[in-house]
Amino acid sequence: MTLKEKFKQWLDTNPNKTLRDIQLEVIADDFAIGFKDWCDKFTNEVGDWKQDGVCLKNRFSTKELLEIYKKEKQL
Repeated sequence: MTLKEKFKQWLDTNPNKTLRDIQLEVIADDFAIGFKDWCDKFTNEVGDWKQDGVCLKNRFSTKELLEIYKKEKQL
């Protein structure tokens, strides 16, 4: 299930605002933790790649890493 689908499911089906807010925070936290873990793994793997003596992990912005993560995880 994509991140948008998870949010939409909770927004559409849970009328209890307090519970909904807690669950939305859990979804966002899970995403953030997953992204951080993935970034650590990705940059460690890419860190060994060299091109003209430059480490390739430094060529990706955070936004680019986020897009790669979302595509890879089908979010």
